[in-house]
Amino acid sequence: MQLLNQAVVTEHLSMQAAIGVIEALLHQQAAHPDWIKAPERLVIETFSEDDARSSGSHLSMPATIYDGKNEYTAVKLVTICPDNPSRNLPTTTAIITVSNNDNGEILAIMDGVYITQVRTAALSGIATKYMASPDCQSVAVVGCGGMAYEQLHAVLTVRPEIKTVYLWNRSREGAETFKAKFTRDYPQWDVTLTVFEDINDAVRDADVINVATRATEGLFDLSHIKSDVHINAVGAYQPSMKEISNDVIASSRMVIVDDWAGSRHEAGDLIQAHNSADCTWTWDDLSGDLQALVTGALQEKAAKSDYGVTLFKSVGAASFDAAVALYVAQQAEQKNLGSSVAW
Repeated sequence: MQLLNQAVVTEHLSMQAAIGVIEALLHQQAAHPDWIKAPERLVIETFSEDDARSSGSHLSMPATIYDGKNEYTAVKLVTICPDNPSRNLPTTTAIITVSNNDNGEILAIMDGVYITQVRTAALSGIATKYMASPDCQSVAVVGCGGMAYEQLHAVLTVRPEIKTVYLWNRSREGAETFKAKFTRDYPQWDVTLTVFEDINDAVRDADVINVATRATEGLFDLSHIKSDVHINAVGAYQPSMKEISNDVIASSRMVIVDDWAGSRHEAGDLIQAHNSADCTWTWDDLSGDLQALVTGALQEKAAKSDYGVTLFKSVGAASFDAAVALYVAQQAEQKNLGSSVAW
């Protein structure tokens, strides 16, 4: 069994690899629906009645993947601690185990934080690849927390022609920190990053908007964005949260989710839009999921010549974590990465 800390996972998991693994998974799911099993995640609210600490959550996310020869199980355990930034600790901690279902052997135990960041970002990268205008020149980053780095990295991976990045965060300090860190840690991207005080200035000219926040109401209106912008929304992971305004959702020519079942329970933006008497959008207007987009089932709707706002809403699913974690575990076994431990 290989023990893989975050440094090892980070070094050996590229964004391009994660995108390829997830696209392959989506094709595999379409061809063999029974080969991947991912029950809805178990979510336990933490400190819900403790006034001294912010309420967080603990998630358990199992999935099995059969590749035609072997079957594997990956289980991700996640704890979300909203107060951690004030302690100089990451908001999210996670570990993932990968085992062989033939004999129960545990192949690897690995840090799950970076895998979560990369697989979430890879989903946005895939959505951008298929949904965004082919002549993208700029991207806005709304919410400059930990998830935002790989989100931007993924968009630049699929659209390397982008050279302009607009940044907005509730605190300017957070946006400035992001600017400095991204410039330092992602030197392969020759982009100009500009921080804005006003969110409307940040999104006004963007061809792609990445949103990753814990907001509880829409952050910008339809009148403040381009009429053919593509939006990747990966925050608002609870019904009470919302970062995309109802008018943006209702006016989008395409609304795609990564996971049908999960979005019905967790995509706060869409849940609230559906439930609002003042919004015309309902679940019946959902265009489809990422699998249908990638495999061509939505090819006509997704035609890049079409004009209008497109929205990708991501809540995550255990199958995506499992596919990426299995890739990392197999790389670790082949290359003897990390620390080998007898179990």
